[in-house]
Amino acid sequence: MASQGNCLRYEGCNFFRQRIVLSTLSGRPVKIQGIRVKDESPGIRDFEASFIRLMDKITNGTRIEINETGTSLYYLPGLLSGGTLEHDCNIQRSIGYYLESLLCLAPFMKHPIKITLRGVTNDQADPSVDTLKATAIPLMKKFGIDGEHFELKIVKRGMPPGGGGEVIFSCPVRKLLRPVQLTDPGKIKRIRGVAYSVRVSPQIGNRIVDAARSVLNRFLPDIYIYTDHMKGANSGKSPGFGLSLVAETTEGCFLSTELASNPQGQGSTVLPEDLGRNCAVLLLEEIYRGGCVDSVNQSLVLLLMTLGQQDVSKVLLGPLSPYTIEFLRHLRSFFQIMFKMESKTFEERKGAEKVLLTCVGVGYSNLSKPVK
Repeated sequence: MASQGNCLRYEGCNFFRQRIVLSTLSGRPVKIQGIRVKDESPGIRDFEASFIRLMDKITNGTRIEINETGTSLYYLPGLLSGGTLEHDCNIQRSIGYYLESLLCLAPFMKHPIKITLRGVTNDQADPSVDTLKATAIPLMKKFGIDGEHFELKIVKRGMPPGGGGEVIFSCPVRKLLRPVQLTDPGKIKRIRGVAYSVRVSPQIGNRIVDAARSVLNRFLPDIYIYTDHMKGANSGKSPGFGLSLVAETTEGCFLSTELASNPQGQGSTVLPEDLGRNCAVLLLEEIYRGGCVDSVNQSLVLLLMTLGQQDVSKVLLGPLSPYTIEFLRHLRSFFQIMFKMESKTFEERKGAEKVLLTCVGVGYSNLSKPVK
């Protein structure tokens, strides 16, 4: 159990999940004050309260104190427990908002986690379940997190504003993570994707695929985008459509991008052709940024490197996102670890300037997991 003496203090609601997740892993309590004090409705939002309830479900002995106005939160982490759970995610944010944090915590539970999450599966704000399934899961396998019960399954799709989606995530536990050397991204060898549509014409998926291929076929022949049209009870409560694309390299690295239609009753109508073309262009931009890990999973790979054995790990990334830069600062606060950062350019390849990050893991050990 964490002690109250080494409490870290923060102001404001930015990077809320980062602080709670790293507090849980490090055992250091946090106090977050001044949460939206200048807003018309101050305090934590419903989706943040839902996230806190999820953290309470997956831990034992966690102490949470929120003041009457919701502008101050004290979080004293307990021990990660896991097990079979269910959680109804607040539909202001997608399931991806909650899943990103679960991916960071799942390998270190006392019992393998199997959790059913309900809510919005695809929106415009958070990484979709499709993208995390195609990129985060293979990335975690590189650290030795693997097994037959390691999967992310979409049972029902739910688009905003109504939601109604359902996802099952299961992950084995690990005693230790192995160090990685992800320094060669390789070259793009194929592109895969899923064009999904719910409560709209099934033809919309085909129109998205044709538009995306009209851009990508100029560069690569090995492209397969399948259409996923869910019907009836599996199609959630609101109409919508979107596209998730993933480029795989010769070295087993994955770069992703995605776009979703505007929620029903919000914004202008999006044509499937425009969405397909724009998503393909975004994928080309992600490929230009490059690196061994895409923008969505930069913080995940840095966390797993930090928690690895006391050995050197390296990763080559494209330009760091503002979220990742703040995550590096938080890693220093919670784990006293700093990364060596080197700028890299490749004359034989066009693309953005890369960053090589190196660290020695803290040797984080899952005390609940016996050594086999």
